[in-house]
Amino acid sequence: MQKGCPDPGENPAGSYPPKLQTIVGLFEMFSEEEKRENLIAYADQADRCAPHEDEKFDLEDVRKDEECTDTVGVFIRVDEEQRVHLRIALGPKVQTLTRAMTSILCKGLEGCTLGEILELPADFVPKIVGGQLVRIRSQTVYYILTRIKGACRAFLNRQRMAG
Repeated sequence: MQKGCPDPGENPAGSYPPKLQTIVGLFEMFSEEEKRENLIAYADQADRCAPHEDEKFDLEDVRKDEECTDTVGVFIRVDEEQRVHLRIALGPKVQTLTRAMTSILCKGLEGCTLGEILELPADFVPKIVGGQLVRIRSQTVYYILTRIKGACRAFLNRQRMAG
């Protein structure tokens, strides 16, 4: 069994889930130009985050929001250990930066608990994207993280109401 994130007691303050920390660490070493090049490479991998036909999910949140250029679907499955498995479907008009953040977050948050995702500070985003893109595209860079957290909250609310 592979754990995606440490238990809350094992995770020192200010650190991120291990998979996400690896990605953040890489981007922190890059120049602004290298960050952009790598964001494009991650964007090209976003289709790998899409749900497969045979997958079942505990929550599916598919919609087009005003701040996004196309429909985005967030799909979560929570396993028996309460670890989240993410899939994200993006419409063809979704912008490159949103596609890149989708790929990064799917990889970086895979196997985390609902609580770990909900408690994750967004301060890692500028470390990946760079200050200039955060200023220019502020809604875009945080959009997928906001949608993932919203899906996790909705799942927890359903659990509370059912239990």
